[in-house]
Amino acid sequence: MAPSPPPPTTSEASSSTVQKVKSNLVIRSTWAELNGAMGDLGTYIPIVLSLTLAKNLNLGTTLIFTGMYNILTGAIYGVPMPVQPMKSIAAVALSDSAFSVPEIMASGILAGGILLLLGVTGLMQLVYNLIPLCVVRGIQLAQGLSFALTAVKYVRKVQDLPRSKALDQRPWLGFDGLILAIFCVFFIVVINGAGEDQRRVQEPTQQTQDNNRVGRAKRVIFALPSAFLVFVLGVVLAFVRRPKVVHEIKFGPSSMEVVKMSRHAWKEGFIKGTIPQLPLSILNSVIAVCKLSSDLFPGKDFSVTSLSVTVGLMNLVGGWFGAMPCCHGAGGMAGQYKFGGRSGGCVALLGAAKLVLGFVLGSSLAHFFNQFPVGILGVLLLFAGIELAMASRDMNTKEDSFVMLVSTAVSLVGSSAALGFLFGMIVFVLLKLRDWTNGKPINAIWKHDQSPDAQV
Repeated sequence: MAPSPPPPTTSEASSSTVQKVKSNLVIRSTWAELNGAMGDLGTYIPIVLSLTLAKNLNLGTTLIFTGMYNILTGAIYGVPMPVQPMKSIAAVALSDSAFSVPEIMASGILAGGILLLLGVTGLMQLVYNLIPLCVVRGIQLAQGLSFALTAVKYVRKVQDLPRSKALDQRPWLGFDGLILAIFCVFFIVVINGAGEDQRRVQEPTQQTQDNNRVGRAKRVIFALPSAFLVFVLGVVLAFVRRPKVVHEIKFGPSSMEVVKMSRHAWKEGFIKGTIPQLPLSILNSVIAVCKLSSDLFPGKDFSVTSLSVTVGLMNLVGGWFGAMPCCHGAGGMAGQYKFGGRSGGCVALLGAAKLVLGFVLGSSLAHFFNQFPVGILGVLLLFAGIELAMASRDMNTKEDSFVMLVSTAVSLVGSSAALGFLFGMIVFVLLKLRDWTNGKPINAIWKHDQSPDAQV
């Protein structure tokens, strides 16, 4: 018997880790990765801006911490792993006047602690093994359609973001008008198409086009960073809409202080924020992201354990200093992939930009983002939602499609991923019991296509 190889030394292990981080952060196409970084802003900016204006959330601290999270998760996973605000907690904060910053932070810290516990004990992996793919797809489809419907509302109606209310019909003309939003939609569709790989478009006639001016012009146009250009247009229009906003921006980071949380804040945060947030985080921030990453990035399979741990740690660190509770999100990953994000360098670029803005401009940046055209945010969110919903196209049997659509319908009508998950699981079990009573072998009843041993 051949002797087993000696275990790697500390220096070898450190060298291997450094090489892995470098590989994960490598940027294969600067424009594509920069474009992909814009794919998650349609959800990030409205939520963070709303909480900043309505609840005095420390925008500078949130930018600094989420920027660090972006860079670290990009280095760890090597894919555009999104860092998004916890949506259920944000929704409670915006609808409840008594739910202020201490309650927001307490709910995020408690949710992070529970997710960390589920990860390190292996319970999250057990949950993942038991949940069928068709139910996960139903939650993804519901979340994607929800994003798309919200995006259409942003485009059609004038929005009061701090109050999360739609006002009058959006005018056709103007710096935040319907014509501008429709133009941005058409521009992104023409440049990005349905999201297919550009190499597939070029391969059939690539050799001929090398000597053809029209062919070269097409390749240049189709390589444009559409989402980035649309975002830059929004930045320019924000200044044009209110030039005096420049005088309201102050240089220097916001003061960072430890948030004081009373016993009442912990109680209210847990009951009103943590409990409704946990199902969404488990399903959409961990399980759905794990499955979506294996779909979009073959060979880059991650364990739900690692995702649960990173979400937990993010909130156990930043929550004490007033940073918005954060998680991963299947919609953010889909949006970043849609616009060209393919590596950890994509979110690292976004994280670096957040750090610069957080340290240089701090919370005064809220005055600027309050002028950003909401219609353009809606356009970015629309494509992120559609890309996430398209993940459900791999349901090949009528039974799986039925369960998926039940989960989707209940999630959308009840505005609750947890409710959709519950009904989807009940219908799935009933169908399997029906198969069992019809004589189908027990080992063929419960199938779950995933890799339980996948690790980061």
